Amino acid sequence: MTQFRYISPCRRISADQLNLVPKFVQDGKTYNNPVEYALGKIGGKWKMPILWRLREQKKRYGELKTSLDGITHKMLSTQLKELEKDQLLKRIVYEVIPPKVEYELTALGKTAIPIIETLRNWGIAMMKHDGVKQGLPKA
Repeated sequence: MTQFRYISPCRRISADQLNLVPKFVQDGKTYNNPVEYALGKIGGKWKMPILWRLREQKKRYGELKTSLDGITHKMLSTQLKELEKDQLLKRIVYEVIPPKVEYELTALGKTAIPIIETLRNWGIAMMKHDGVKQGLPKA
């Protein structure tokens, strides 16, 4: 619940406006709340789709690239590195020729799947509510 401080009988401002809300700093970035921090880890156009595709099994880079329509090689590589840095997925390198690399979710990465699934279900409900018909995924 937002706390308010009365300035005058006619005007009140929130704690946010007074900068009384605690800020969180990690790796030189400031976050206003835990939701903003979490979205910093899995937000953006590609991170949740990558995590979602890894929910059931590990995949090779090419499999991920093929399943993510419109993603560039550079973007996929960048997103995979960031997710690995945040310990949401791990990169498995096999000592074979030709080289083989697979990606899989870590235990921490698996904790994001129920959140993504809830967001997906809400998205489906919103699409139905808004009358989106074409391309509606099956529930």
